[in-house]
Amino acid sequence: MLEEEYAPRRRLPRHLRPAAPEEPAFEYSIRDAVEADLPYVREIYNHYVANSTVTFDEKPMTLAQLRRKFSKVQQLKMPFLVAESPRGQILGYAYVYPWKEKAAYRYTVENSIYLGPAATGKGLGRALLAELLVRSKVAGIKEVIAVIADRGADASIRIHEEFGFKTIGHMGKVGFKFERWLGTVLMQKSLK
Repeated sequence: MLEEEYAPRRRLPRHLRPAAPEEPAFEYSIRDAVEADLPYVREIYNHYVANSTVTFDEKPMTLAQLRRKFSKVQQLKMPFLVAESPRGQILGYAYVYPWKEKAAYRYTVENSIYLGPAATGKGLGRALLAELLVRSKVAGIKEVIAVIADRGADASIRIHEEFGFKTIGHMGKVGFKFERWLGTVLMQKSLK
């Protein structure tokens, strides 16, 4: 064997190395969801059903189920938002839904935010939550509850804390998915 094979490779000094190609900017717009968005919303959600514990659903959501939920949110004039790429791809979504069905809870909602796998870690969750809170306040909502899995959702907890959500409780071992027990962290924000 030749001695050169074992010699360390020479590297150009940093200032002489070619610049790494820049990653294209992550661009999106946030808008009200429409019925045509629902198949893409369902696809994003069902990814989490199949691959994570951030939702306790174990069976994929059907389009009919999602349409009923979307219809209820629209009927109540509550926000249901999507983030869309310049090419028209749905990158993520966020909405609020009544916390409980009893009339006295009518000003309290639970929020949900889900991002497509390629859209995570780029600030989109923060942008969706910010817009969701603004539109929820305009809709007359007073209290927003976040129910977050206590495992695997640390980023979600941090983002909610950044927006002023306070931890109001923890329920341990209330869900069983992927052969393990899971709990939830309850967080709350008042929209004054």
